[in-house]
Amino acid sequence: MVYSFNKYIPVIHQTSFVHPLAAVTGNVIIGKNCYIGPGAAIRGDWGQIILEDGVNVQENCTVHMFPGKSITLKESAHVGHGAIIHGANLGRNCLIGMNSVIMDDAEIGDESIVGALSFVKAETIIPKRSLVVGNPAKVIKEVSDEMIAWKTKGTELYQQLPRDCHDTLRMVEPLREVPENMKIQEGVYDTLRDHFLRRQESHDKKA
Repeated sequence: MVYSFNKYIPVIHQTSFVHPLAAVTGNVIIGKNCYIGPGAAIRGDWGQIILEDGVNVQENCTVHMFPGKSITLKESAHVGHGAIIHGANLGRNCLIGMNSVIMDDAEIGDESIVGALSFVKAETIIPKRSLVVGNPAKVIKEVSDEMIAWKTKGTELYQQLPRDCHDTLRMVEPLREVPENMKIQEGVYDTLRDHFLRRQESHDKKA
C-alpha cells in the first residue's frame, strides 16, 4: 500500500518492488532494484526517507524518525527481518541484522555489519567496516574482505528479487494436496559458517 500524506506522494522506481502488505507513506524516495517486504512500514510523514539503489527492507521492518529529521539508507543497505531504523542513517552496503534497533542520529558506516538483536543507541557513530553486536551495541572487530563479499552476495539476491516478484508473484488459491512432482528449491547462498567451510575445503583440495 502506498499513501500520500500532507501532499507528499512517495516516489518509487519502476524496477523496485513494494509488497502489497507493506506500507509506504509520504515523503519517501525509493531508487532502483529495491525490495520492500510484507509488513514493512516506511513512514515519511514527519521527514524524508531516501532508499538508494539496491536497498532491501525486509518483512516487518520499520523505518521512521522524529519530526524534522531526514534519513538515507545508502546503496545496497540490507535491513534484516524485523529491524527498526528510527532516525538513523545507513552506510553503503551495510547489513542490519534481524530484530536490531538503530536509534536516532546514529550513523552506520559503509560495509559495516550489525548483528541480530543488537541495540545501537542514539547518536552512535559506527566506523566503516565494523562488526557490531550487543545491547548496547559495541564494535568487536573489523569486517574482513571475505565477510563483506559474503554479505554482498546475499544482497545481490535481494536485488534480483524485485524482478522475480514482478514476473512471478501472484495471489492464488492454495492447493489442497502436495503435488507429486513438487521440487525443493536449490541452495544458492550459504550461511556465513558454511561459506567459510566451503572456502577452507577448496583451499585444502588445492593444497
